[in-house]
Amino acid sequence: MRNAAYLSLTSEDWNLRSRLLQEMIESCVLCGRECRVGRTTGGTGTCGIGPEPVISSYGPHFGEERPLVGRHGSGTIFFTGCNLHCAFCQNYDISQLGRGHSVHLRVLAQVMLLLQDQGCHNINLVTPTHQLPGIVAALALAVPLGLGLPIVYNCGGYESVDALRLLDGIVDIYMPDMKYGNNASGLKLSGVPDYWDRNRAAVVEMHRQVGDLEIVRTPDGYEVATRGLLVRHLVLPARLAGTEEVSRFLAEEISTSTYLNIMDQYRPCFRAHGSAEIGRPITTSEYLEAVDVARAAGLWRFDGERGRF
Repeated sequence: MRNAAYLSLTSEDWNLRSRLLQEMIESCVLCGRECRVGRTTGGTGTCGIGPEPVISSYGPHFGEERPLVGRHGSGTIFFTGCNLHCAFCQNYDISQLGRGHSVHLRVLAQVMLLLQDQGCHNINLVTPTHQLPGIVAALALAVPLGLGLPIVYNCGGYESVDALRLLDGIVDIYMPDMKYGNNASGLKLSGVPDYWDRNRAAVVEMHRQVGDLEIVRTPDGYEVATRGLLVRHLVLPARLAGTEEVSRFLAEEISTSTYLNIMDQYRPCFRAHGSAEIGRPITTSEYLEAVDVARAAGLWRFDGERGRF
């Protein structure tokens, strides 16, 4: 099985990446919002988080994509706050209401090592974008203590390419959302004016770093991802997710071998209740149409059918 990419980094590499990421939050440009708030001097920006890591929960997760779960689960760490304000967020208590607690870098490093000791196949950083300085600093502490699992960057897809470049050689598996195939839906539903533009640029950079998803079979017969790009696309009512545009972009500008999870679990949450557009679950026909659209674009690697359809 392939070794985690970061095992080849030197202490000087870790120190440089940590320092440059820390500088990015002094007048914060860590994500696509570019709030330019001084997060090292008391500001919190749109994400609501200062300079210290804030987590909500952690543990082996068996509900993620099949190549991440394997036999022993994906070692998820849920980070509090978010750089997006999605009207339909299913984890809004964590992302918008701030449920979680601050942890010292040493504690975060120990959490990663604990997940490894529990047999997890990877360290799955959930909503990490706005907390990258602390995450990378904690990784730098955990690696000399024996951490060796692949790192999964599980994000909303509204990223800074400059920040992503500092993760080259650290992240093994990128798992971005591609929420919308147009900027209009991003503004209406997530409060950002250029989601589609930022999202495409981010996915191009992610794929440049890690390529298509690589999967190996373990001795006990499970297929486990070791490196590459895995894209999530949640089908929304009334074609608001822009599946056709997302699929065409992936097939034509990334790779027809992109591993894609077309997700069927949309339900009205948070501020979606009562909305004329998103105040209902998707229909069977809406989901099947999205799958057909992706296939017609030339995509063929889809996550297993785990949904209600």
